[in-house]
Amino acid sequence: MWSLRLRLMCGMIGSMVVLLIGFDLIVYHIISRVLFNQFDTSLESAARILSASVEWDNNKLDFEFDVEMVPEFTGGTRSAYYEFWRNDGVPIRKSPSLAGDDLIWFKPVNHPHTFRSFVMNDGRPIRAVAVNFLPRTGKNNPNAADLPQPLILVVARDTGYLLAQLRFLKYLLSIASIGAIGLACAVAAVVVRRGLAPLSAVAAQIDNIREDNLKSRIADEHLPAEIVPIQKQLNSLLARLEASFERERAFSADVAHELRTPLAGIRSIIDVTLTRDRDAAEYRSALSESLSAINNMEAMVAKLLILARIETGQMTFNREQVRMAELVNRCWCPFSGKAAAAGIVFENHLNSALVWKSDAAGLSMIVSNLLDNAVEYTDHGGRIWVTARKTDVGIEIIFENTGNQLTGKQTSEVFGCFWRGDSARSNTGVHCGLGLALVKRIIEALGGSVCAESQNGLFSIRIYLPLVKNGL
Repeated sequence: MWSLRLRLMCGMIGSMVVLLIGFDLIVYHIISRVLFNQFDTSLESAARILSASVEWDNNKLDFEFDVEMVPEFTGGTRSAYYEFWRNDGVPIRKSPSLAGDDLIWFKPVNHPHTFRSFVMNDGRPIRAVAVNFLPRTGKNNPNAADLPQPLILVVARDTGYLLAQLRFLKYLLSIASIGAIGLACAVAAVVVRRGLAPLSAVAAQIDNIREDNLKSRIADEHLPAEIVPIQKQLNSLLARLEASFERERAFSADVAHELRTPLAGIRSIIDVTLTRDRDAAEYRSALSESLSAINNMEAMVAKLLILARIETGQMTFNREQVRMAELVNRCWCPFSGKAAAAGIVFENHLNSALVWKSDAAGLSMIVSNLLDNAVEYTDHGGRIWVTARKTDVGIEIIFENTGNQLTGKQTSEVFGCFWRGDSARSNTGVHCGLGLALVKRIIEALGGSVCAESQNGLFSIRIYLPLVKNGL
């Protein structure tokens, strides 16, 4: 991969080269055309003057003035030539500058005159014009048989000087273009270096950011407008990283706290039990209390493992037809005894015919955690009920209970790991605060969403599950 600096340099220099080549070609073409047009105009004028000065007298060509005394037609470095021809290609008269050579005979085609370039026998490049004309009748023509016939006049000049000028122009344009390209390279190097300097400054700021100073942000001073969006996105990424690291530190602290409390309880039970000899019933009671704490720890570790598997995408779900009312009733059974002891009434308002295609194990974990949470925080003699609403694109299941004491701010935090309304953590070791966090992760892994609401003493959790392909 080419560096950005090299790409910009190549782009700028390449564009300059293309523009210079195009400019050179246009300038060369225009100047060449102008010079040749001027050259052709002078040739045509000379041909017109010569043809106008010719007369047919006494069966031969004569000039009104001594054309052959014109220096150009007598020879030299910048010679001019003329030659008269009959229509059948027979030469009649030519200029002294031709000596023993002849011009090429050609006729004008569809025009009064025609131009052509060719090379003489001695290698000289020339350009010629051919014109048709009818010479005037001389005073000494004896009869009508000697009347003049149409003739062809070819006038030519040496183009060596003109071609030398064009070669010099080509050389001059090439030298100027090479110089301009060299200057453009130097200017492009400076411009690109200064233009990319803000990126180097941003890179230096990023290099100074470590995991222990994620509060640092990339400054937007003196940044060009094109880099500002990158700077904003990088600052946004740093903010998310900072929040993630804070959550990780808080998570680690919460895990340590949640594990330390039951471990301290187990140790306390064992220490007290070992202070003296006890009968079997006391040992059995101590072991039972320790087992209960261990079970709570095991449940917390199991939930942490499930959360980790969901976060890393290792949790797989099997879609199958699930009867929602039966699933809710089955998940309620483990909590019915505790609810009955607290006088809590449970109502399942789901239609027995409601069937949904989803992961049965995942739905069981969701419903069990929601019912466990509801039984734990519903007031004595309160009520828990479950309703559902099916749409064309999904299903919404609502879990509600009475006895809510959470504020609006607390309600928005219930899905956080290790969060509990009991800020003093008086029930640490009994409830680890992972149930609703697990519910949220599983629902999101199934493609759904969840939200919590609290008002007028009621707490409700709404879960939404989208319709899957071939789902019901």
